[in-house]
Amino acid sequence: MTGSQSPRNIRRSVPKWSDISSYLEFKKPKFNATERRLSQALTVKDLAKIARRRTPRSVFDYVHGAAEGEVSIARARSTFQKVEFMPRVLHDVSDVSTETTILGKPAAFPLLLAPTGFTRMMQHEGEVAVARSAARAGVPYSLSTMGTTSPAELVTEVPDGNNWFQLYLWKDRDASRQLIDEVRKAGYDTLVLTVDTPVAGNRLRDERNGLTIPPTLSLKTMIDFALYPQWWGNVLTTEPIEFASFRSFDGTVAELVGQMFDPALSMNDVQWLRDEWEGKLVIKGIQSVEDARRVLDLGVDGMVVSNHGGRQLDRAPTPLELLPHVAEAVNERAEIYIDTGILSGADVLAAVGLGATAAMVGRAYLYGLMAGGERGVDKMFDIMRAEAVRTMQLMGAQNVSELRGRVTLP
Repeated sequence: MTGSQSPRNIRRSVPKWSDISSYLEFKKPKFNATERRLSQALTVKDLAKIARRRTPRSVFDYVHGAAEGEVSIARARSTFQKVEFMPRVLHDVSDVSTETTILGKPAAFPLLLAPTGFTRMMQHEGEVAVARSAARAGVPYSLSTMGTTSPAELVTEVPDGNNWFQLYLWKDRDASRQLIDEVRKAGYDTLVLTVDTPVAGNRLRDERNGLTIPPTLSLKTMIDFALYPQWWGNVLTTEPIEFASFRSFDGTVAELVGQMFDPALSMNDVQWLRDEWEGKLVIKGIQSVEDARRVLDLGVDGMVVSNHGGRQLDRAPTPLELLPHVAEAVNERAEIYIDTGILSGADVLAAVGLGATAAMVGRAYLYGLMAGGERGVDKMFDIMRAEAVRTMQLMGAQNVSELRGRVTLP
């Protein structure tokens, strides 16, 4: 060829297996069905998809859904997507730490597991499985008043956990005092008082699915349950699902809930509880700077900026947007936690960077529980921890205290 080089003569041959195998790496088969299922989850959203395939629609919707048009939960998740991290390069991030302190105790991760009712309805292992996983992960777990395991039973099963108890103040203060005494005797040192439930929110998914209190089963609901024989089998072959803290209550479930949600609850009742309870006191359901200041003046140890996961008042303030203002008003005189819309380790770090001591999740660990029981909750922790560590390394942050001032919300 004039003006160009001749093409090089390339020798070709049929490849041998030894030549191909060096380019390939096959996954080792997982013979345990739960491990195989959970190995498919790379995010908490993946856990939610697996949970949906394994759980009756009405039960999954009870966890996944929110009140009215579900505007609050959509806004919360959208707000986390707007967060912007400010990275610093050329910092040694070969060894980063997610450790922090929550109410004077060390925590391996700035995360709290929120109280959720009916937990054994989602998956038969229930609160005990969640508390065990939280203890291994080194974070607090809050047992709900409407839980399906009693305070004493949980401590017996998980004696090494940092177990908190969530309280609804009854209209009958003597009944409230008896429950507080039971919690105290069981060894709990932290109460979480929920204050955003003067009445129950209007959760339309539950109404349509018949998952009301008491349940109103329809043919549609019964067919839905029948499609999940493993879930049914676990429910029928384990102890009955009940409010474990109120086994001696003689009224209906609807009457019980009517006593738990007190529309007359006021600051005077918070003061009563502060005088009654000598341990740590956290107020859950703060949705304004003014209310944050009011409970702070009563001597609380912590507060949760929360709209109840969007399950009470729809179109309520978005917790992440409110958080910096509450943090400024509180000025480190109490710890601040935040819930609603948190689905990743990066979300947890965003909350800490904007002023929270720790984030609180409910749906995230329930997705894990429904997807794979106790190992599913472990998987949720694995996912969130890995996401947080990677995010910190990419931000150039060696510890969680370095996140402050490096997270913005346009």
